[in-house]
Amino acid sequence: MAEIRQDKGLKHYLVILALILITVIMMIPLFYIVNTSFRPWAEIKEYPPKLIYQPSIGSYIRVFTARAVYPPGTVLSQEEVDAMKWYERIVYHDTNEEIVRRGDFPKRYMNSLIISILTTLITVTLGTLAAYGFSRFKVKGEGNLLFFILSTRMLPPVIVVIPVFLMYRTVGLTDSHLGLILLYTAFNVSFAVWVLKGFIDEIPREYEEAAMVDGYTRWETFRKVVLPQSVTGIAATAVFVFIFSWNEYAFAFLLTRNTAQTVPAWLPYQMGVLGYDWGAAAAGSVMFLIPAMILTILLRKHLVRGISFGAIRK
Repeated sequence: MAEIRQDKGLKHYLVILALILITVIMMIPLFYIVNTSFRPWAEIKEYPPKLIYQPSIGSYIRVFTARAVYPPGTVLSQEEVDAMKWYERIVYHDTNEEIVRRGDFPKRYMNSLIISILTTLITVTLGTLAAYGFSRFKVKGEGNLLFFILSTRMLPPVIVVIPVFLMYRTVGLTDSHLGLILLYTAFNVSFAVWVLKGFIDEIPREYEEAAMVDGYTRWETFRKVVLPQSVTGIAATAVFVFIFSWNEYAFAFLLTRNTAQTVPAWLPYQMGVLGYDWGAAAAGSVMFLIPAMILTILLRKHLVRGISFGAIRK
């Protein structure tokens, strides 16, 4: 018995060690991006790279601003440098540039937030209602309908880019928030229906029957009985839908140019006056990770519960 316990204990520690190793390997790209975002401009392209350097927030300032290089031979006096604002001084020392205005990143960032949040709310609402209908009512041709809904998810979005572009140009939805919200909702609602139907199927019907015996209407039963018990599934679905919408590139790149352009379509094509600014790109990537990371952390309890949901059946 002692040997069996030792073997189990050894396997347990080996599994933990393997998971730690896999996690570290998967986090290397993130560490590299964060590290690059804090490197001074002159050291980003150095080879071999220095392990120890003086961190700078110049990349974060550059991604939020538009700049111009001082004419060759321009040398500012110490008084002129001291008169600069602190962030202007950092950029000047890093790249010899002058900040001329606020950049486009804040607008693109706000576009991403608006489109992703509204898409998530609409998708989860429609998905919850549809999933409840399929779960609780007899629908003629239910299997075919569910397969048809799922088949929209199987279609690679790139295949329909040209038809969608032509259609949107005709109806005037190109470069608009509404256009991307409708498109993202159409592609994500099938995922929401299938995931939420599985969660609602696990909720005992007896709860609803007891509520209706007490005088609740069907809508009140759905709102006061089903929804509170579906929070785990709704939260998990919302996280994935938000991430899908937040990261989407192809449609955002082809259907937007200025008004509704999102960060994924804008960030890779920002050439600075000194060439491609890898530091600013890394800083923008780090900023881009924050909303999805915050949402995942806030809903992590529901995500963990969602993994084991349905393990105990009625």
